[in-house]
Parts: sequence; structure tokens; C-alpha cells
Amino acid sequence: MSLSLTVLGTASPHPGPGRPCSGYLVRGGGAEVWVDAGPGTFAELQRHTDPRRLTAIWISHLHADHSADLLAAVYAFAYGGMTPPVPVPVYAPGDCPRRLAGFLGRPDVRFLDGILEFRPLHDGHTVRHRDLRLTSRAVVHDTEAYGLRAECQGSVLAYSGDSGPCEALSELARDADLFLCEADIDAHREGEQRVHLTPEDAGACAKGARELLVTHVGPTLTREAAAGRAALVFGGRTTAAREGDTVSL
Repeated sequence: MSLSLTVLGTASPHPGPGRPCSGYLVRGGGAEVWVDAGPGTFAELQRHTDPRRLTAIWISHLHADHSADLLAAVYAFAYGGMTPPVPVPVYAPGDCPRRLAGFLGRPDVRFLDGILEFRPLHDGHTVRHRDLRLTSRAVVHDTEAYGLRAECQGSVLAYSGDSGPCEALSELARDADLFLCEADIDAHREGEQRVHLTPEDAGACAKGARELLVTHVGPTLTREAAAGRAALVFGGRTTAAREGDTVSL
């Protein structure tokens, strides 16, 4: 199977009608990985695959707009008749299982042992599922956060997660066929920590990639404006991610 990306959600910082928060389905080499689990994305995931078929779940960071639908998955897997044949690996920052257990009022996550298997991310974390290789890089945000590089049979997809400008993003994007990159904010405020990207930042970080797909556009921008501004800096094909779209690399 060739590498493909299906957009489940793009909204920031909250879902809107017909527009869930960040979430994507990455498929390649016989593997299917749910990348980020923003609110509303578990329902959209079911439009494109049976969640019991998931090979893995990968979470860039634990802000709710990227992770809250893990709760929906827990209820589906544990109580909704969607129990996977084997526990699904969840690659996420190390505090993920404790937060899930706390939200559900449990002392620990042993009650999830039959459905989810938590594996903490770190900078340079690499794992292979069938012919799909996933490499995570730590990026700059106001919490522990990672970007992703997915490789399959010579095709490369890079994903920024949520990040401010940093060298790790450029490294992830280098020689990628597609760079899926956030463009959350209109401008940086003077003196404020840079934990998100402007469209111009996204275009600059994407310089080594063949194509840029802008996502996670915040309420001060439109998707069209963000893609247009990013394209002026990137200089290559630039489009805005939309729910339901599938890109084959």
C-alpha cells in the first residue's frame, strides 16, 4: 500500500460545525495510524476505516484539541463493541495514560490493558509497523510536543504537530513529499514565547519539502489566506487541508 493522508479535522482551538479539531489518518505499507485525536475526529475516523483495524495511535501533544477524542476511543473500544483484536499501541507524551485515568476517575490505567498499550515518545523515537516507519522529533511548544515523519516505500510525509519556529521542523520537512504544517496565528506578539506558526513561518519551515499542506488555522485567519501567505514564502505548491480530503503520495 502506498502512503496516504486523510484529513479528519483541522480546527483550532475548538471544533466547529463540520470541522473537528486536529486529526489525520495515515496509511501505508499495510498500516493504519490515527495521528492526533482532536475533538470530533473519532467520528470522522469511522468514515474511512473501522477503528478496530488501527495499527497504532500517535499523539503530538496533550492539549485537548489534539488528544481529547482518546476518551471517545476508550469508550468505543471498552464499551461500544469496537474492541480491537489486540491492544492498540498509543505513542504519546509520557503523561498521557495518567491524564486519561484521572479524567475517568481511575487510580491507574490497568483497566485499559486489553485495549490500549501506552508507549512514551521522545526526541528521535522511531518505530516501524509493517512497511511504515514513524520518526518523532521534539518541537518547540508550551508543553512536551512532537512532530512526525512517516516513511513508506520511498514516500515521505512530515507533520509539524503544534510548534513554534524551530530547526526540528525544517529537518522533518527536508525531502518530504508533503509537509502537513500548522499555521495557527496571524502574527507573533512582541515578547511572547513563539509556540505556534504564522503562515510565513510555515512556508519557511517547508522549504525542503516538495509540497505544503496548511492546517490548524486559527480563528484570526481563513484557510485560504493562510495558504496564500505561506505559498509566497514557500514558493511551491501550497494548499489548505480540508476535512475528508485524501492525499496519496
